[in-house]
Amino acid sequence: MITRVCLSRLGVFSAVTPIVLNVGFYNFVSSTKILALVRSDSAPMRRVVQEARKGGTLIDATQGRKTKSVVFLDGGFAVASALSQETLARRLGGKEQQPLAGTPEEDAIVKREQVEADSERPATGD
Repeated sequence: MITRVCLSRLGVFSAVTPIVLNVGFYNFVSSTKILALVRSDSAPMRRVVQEARKGGTLIDATQGRKTKSVVFLDGGFAVASALSQETLARRLGGKEQQPLAGTPEEDAIVKREQVEADSERPATGD
């Protein structure tokens, strides 16, 4: 299991200076509470999200868009995000500036991720 100490050694987490992670659309999460960033496209993860929604422990930060990743937090809470886990990991690691939600930069990130996802899908035969 990945702990905060492991994340700190990897340079992803800093126990000394907590930062907030922009999970999209003016929604922020404290880095000190993050346990994991995972993709939400697998069947088991979709079930986990549904169970969290039913149990009242899901925080939906997608603004009606497709859930691309889930951020698991201390205390059993989960945050659904419309941004990919790669984007969130880059933001958490400080390798990407965190634009404010609703800005052209945020829209460009979401559009770029959609284009990348569409290009990764195998083409169907004619």
